[in-house]
Amino acid sequence: MDEGRPLFVQIAEEIESSVLDGSLQEGERAPSTNELAAFHRINPATAAKGINLLVDRGILIKRRGLGMFVAERAAERLRAERRQRFADHYLTPMLAEARHIGLQVETVIELLRERAQQSTDHE
Repeated sequence: MDEGRPLFVQIAEEIESSVLDGSLQEGERAPSTNELAAFHRINPATAAKGINLLVDRGILIKRRGLGMFVAERAAERLRAERRQRFADHYLTPMLAEARHIGLQVETVIELLRERAQQSTDHE
């Protein structure tokens, strides 16, 4: 676990990653609070807080007496959230800087295409 972020956030991100990479599918049972607590050697309340973050966002759903399950379209929701976060944290500041130094949007797009090509050439 990463010492820089709260454990409950890391628990939520771990489950998100499993949903996004397909190792946790729609309708599949998610790890329980107790399973997560035992695996990570943390307090069950901390694990529950991470699970509840995902319930609040509609990624997991509670089925009384059965546990937590991956909600319908959870992966789609997560991708949409991450696209928005990517735009907010990277694209908006990048475009502000581009305007500041006088770059047109078309020039920024061309620079992105060049960098994308360079990164595929090095793989």
